[in-house]
Amino acid sequence: MIVETIAPGRICLFGEHQDFLGLWVIASAIDLHIHIKGKKIKDRVLEINMPDIQEKEIIDLENEIVYTKQRDYLKAGVKVLLDRGFKIDFGIECLVNGELPINAGVSSSSALVVGWIKFLLTHMGVELPPDELARLAHRAEVVEFKEPGGMMDHFTSSIGNTIFVDCVPPFSYESLPVNPEGFVLGDSLERKETLEVLKRSHEEAEEGIRRLTEIYPSFDIRKTPLEEIEGYLKQLPSHLADKVYVNIINRDICLEAYEMFKKGKIVEERLGSLLNRHHEMLRILGVSTKKLDELCQASLEAGALGAKLVGSGGGGCMITYAPGKQEEVARAIEEAGGKAYIVKVDKGCHSIIYNEEE
Repeated sequence: MIVETIAPGRICLFGEHQDFLGLWVIASAIDLHIHIKGKKIKDRVLEINMPDIQEKEIIDLENEIVYTKQRDYLKAGVKVLLDRGFKIDFGIECLVNGELPINAGVSSSSALVVGWIKFLLTHMGVELPPDELARLAHRAEVVEFKEPGGMMDHFTSSIGNTIFVDCVPPFSYESLPVNPEGFVLGDSLERKETLEVLKRSHEEAEEGIRRLTEIYPSFDIRKTPLEEIEGYLKQLPSHLADKVYVNIINRDICLEAYEMFKKGKIVEERLGSLLNRHHEMLRILGVSTKKLDELCQASLEAGALGAKLVGSGGGGCMITYAPGKQEEVARAIEEAGGKAYIVKVDKGCHSIIYNEEE
């Protein structure tokens, strides 16, 4: 028996840099994937070949799982399953590859972890609900390494389509009744330092909220209207006031988009303008780059209705909403120095089982 597991990447449409504040996000799985394909072997060894990054990893199941590098995600996936009482009494030989840009803001690492855990469970004959798979992957990628990050990536890759995520632990999601069409992903080809960008954004936002709450104790980042605290923001250092202001605006943008999506009918021009506004706020937050801004502008000039960075920023990818204009926008992104992918919203992580002769 040969198993192939396919895990999609994701684009965050709304709520960038909001998950760690306990707010909401809207994200879609896309048809760029991580593929893991392989079969059982006699030795209790997991042999993982990763030609895309020119690496090979071997995990010996006869010995204790010990992390030997930062973000040792494949070992963490194994450890989390063992800690939950699953038995891996077999070895594996497998190949990992994919079309997802790596370290570019489209959740390649989360797709890998979701796919890896699903791949191992499929070999065990275990089928878990998608949200439980997502929680195991979140534990392996985030909790095991005490890193910042919510469950948007894991929910989206595992569940698929377009979802609304409430980022208050223990996290919950809602599948939305509509999947927008017309996206083009643009890779700036600038590599980014995800953890550094997230850490800085998190710390400054938290400090701004703490300082604001000291002078206005009833402030609630999930509920308080902007007009209620605008006067108090003037009492904060400008860089902290900006962080609070941006996060409230982005909160309201996300909730407006949610109301639109929940009705099952997309108003294209309004969706585009909300994406543009979201990117404007992310620029103020300081997580965009000159190259990302240029790719967004090029796509708008080519006929897109909206464009924004995706992921933590500081490099990586942007997404543009261009229904009916995808080809023109893709060309504009490439002419501006990026790599373009016309993408569609896709289903969640799944496995295919083949006979050996297939």
